[in-house]
Amino acid sequence: MAFSRIGQALTAREIRELVSAELELVEREISFESVAAVDVITAISSHLQGNGGKRLRPTVVLLSSKLCSKGAVNESAIRMGAVVEMIHAATLIHDDVIDDARTRRGKPSANVLWSNQTCVLAGDWLYMQAFQIALRERNCAVLDLLISLTQKMVQGELIQLDRIGRIDVTEGEYRKLVDKKTASLFSACARLGALVGGAPGTVEADLGEYAWSLGMAFQLVDDVLDFTARESVLGKPVGNDLREGKVTLPLILALQEATPGELEAVETVLRDRSYERVPLKSIIAFITKYRGIDRAREQARAYTAKARAIMGQFPESPYQQALLAVTDLVTDRDR
Repeated sequence: MAFSRIGQALTAREIRELVSAELELVEREISFESVAAVDVITAISSHLQGNGGKRLRPTVVLLSSKLCSKGAVNESAIRMGAVVEMIHAATLIHDDVIDDARTRRGKPSANVLWSNQTCVLAGDWLYMQAFQIALRERNCAVLDLLISLTQKMVQGELIQLDRIGRIDVTEGEYRKLVDKKTASLFSACARLGALVGGAPGTVEADLGEYAWSLGMAFQLVDDVLDFTARESVLGKPVGNDLREGKVTLPLILALQEATPGELEAVETVLRDRSYERVPLKSIIAFITKYRGIDRAREQARAYTAKARAIMGQFPESPYQQALLAVTDLVTDRDR
């Protein structure tokens, strides 16, 4: 990309073009490394890989690495891109089993096509395969980061399980959950890119903070979209979080001002795990009444503003501009 684009907002296509060659290599790496001695693991991995996805996490790894290495192609960054995407895929498999999900990106989820037991073990295999790839770096800092990340993500899943079906989830509890389940992975992506890009520790820390804020915003927007997107766009049923017993930020904010009758309506959905007695449109009307969706979006924008402020301190380059523009892609997306 020509440096004439510096100072202007980059489009999603332009961002992807900066790392398109490397992303193709990441895809090849994932395909090669996801072939297992047991055919069903390979089949589940192929199902996930062929199920779409923006590859945002590997993109953050690659852009961060190229930012730190002045655009140099880095084989370690390719491997780290594959590692984070395989870890992400493993968490999706486990999440769908735990949530008894029926769809993933508009297609049947793996646990629908294969048994829960098989999917749990396939997810475990993907986790371990990702670590085996990372081990080839012979870099203790990389392994330390990934071990810490995995512990946080498991803690996040356990926290979520503990809060399933509860109406009294606080904003603080919600943020702790998002930190561990989503933001920590985004932060690790940027830090891994910095590590293999040869950046000093201060740069790695700043990139980690940038991506942590990006991840927080990503999840907040995701939770807004669960109430506002069309199912054909979202790739899963709208209102699915509440149906699964999850109380997310738009609802948490609205519940702070709810009447006893409105509280009872939400509790009914949480108990029933369905919208048969209380229709989804009533819940959305209730959230809209108290500006839960608007206020959640405002908080997402505050996180992206923080991410932009951090990235704005880096010297201008195509990769710095791309990482700035990624914040807009996160907040403005429709799925």
